[in-house]
Amino acid sequence: MKVWQIGAFGVEKLEFVDRPMPEPGPGQVLVKIHAISFNFRDLMMAKGVYNPKLKLPRIPCSDGAGEVTAVGPGVTQWKPGHRVAGIFMQNWIDGEPTLQKIKGALGGDVDGVLAEYVALDEKGVVEIPEHLSYQEAATLPCAAVTAWNALATANLVPGATVLIQGTGGVSLFALQFARLKGARVLGISSSDEKLQRAAELGLDAGLNYKNVPEWDHWVVEESGEGADLIVEVGGADTLPRSLRALRVGGTIAQIGVLTGPTPAEMLPIPTLLHKMARIHGIYVGSRQDFVEMNKAISLAHLRPVGEDFPWTHAREVLARMETGGHFGKLVMTVA
Repeated sequence: MKVWQIGAFGVEKLEFVDRPMPEPGPGQVLVKIHAISFNFRDLMMAKGVYNPKLKLPRIPCSDGAGEVTAVGPGVTQWKPGHRVAGIFMQNWIDGEPTLQKIKGALGGDVDGVLAEYVALDEKGVVEIPEHLSYQEAATLPCAAVTAWNALATANLVPGATVLIQGTGGVSLFALQFARLKGARVLGISSSDEKLQRAAELGLDAGLNYKNVPEWDHWVVEESGEGADLIVEVGGADTLPRSLRALRVGGTIAQIGVLTGPTPAEMLPIPTLLHKMARIHGIYVGSRQDFVEMNKAISLAHLRPVGEDFPWTHAREVLARMETGGHFGKLVMTVA
């Protein structure tokens, strides 16, 4: 079978190679992958930034959806033909996270899903919503579960204000989930066109931060007292403004470091104290979180947003991600 693998660090060095077909062992299922979606983590992994000590070669990517084609001894939950997606951390089935549970992340600790077939533990997959295509379902394991848990940190009530940053996968899922909860959603982006597309998904108001760098003032003006929840994907360059844009007692769901890590001297401690803010780190979620999210997606017939690419274009997809020009998720269909 064909796989993409990181043989050496660098997007241009990603290799398209043959590997033996995996066989499902006891308690495992064999999944024929139909579609894969990419996260910023995958770009950092390929470049050697996420984990410079990553054991190579490594098949990247955590997010894929496909069809069970065979099951190993002892498997009772799944049969050939079931439509499934892998969970991000194969050891985090339910409950609170622990050091052991957050090991086994696909595309990092273990080989990922950028392959024609993968063998996964029977508890390491979930059934995908019936109304979604494989391409749509492939966007769920990391970005959607992350956004779902980000919304859960704030106990939002109808009419609450949520701020999203940019129009990547996590931010757009947060927009869609926030609308399901009856929240008002504000968004910032460097593109008026992307803000318009986000408005079609339910964004209540948007601001181009290139034109108005003081977007924290705008958030306070739009919301009255500040946002109840900020879905923070920026990191060092955006966290100080996020704190100023937050209402007293509000929550920041800290998800990404798109602008780089935050040096200690850049963290505005006085603002953090004055706002009595909660900063809650989000690292995807458990299998149970995924299952519960899928129920909500099915009831609402929610549909993810993204762009589709051919199976041979992994390098091009990662290069596009690096430019930041995409809207929603970047997906690749396995031919």
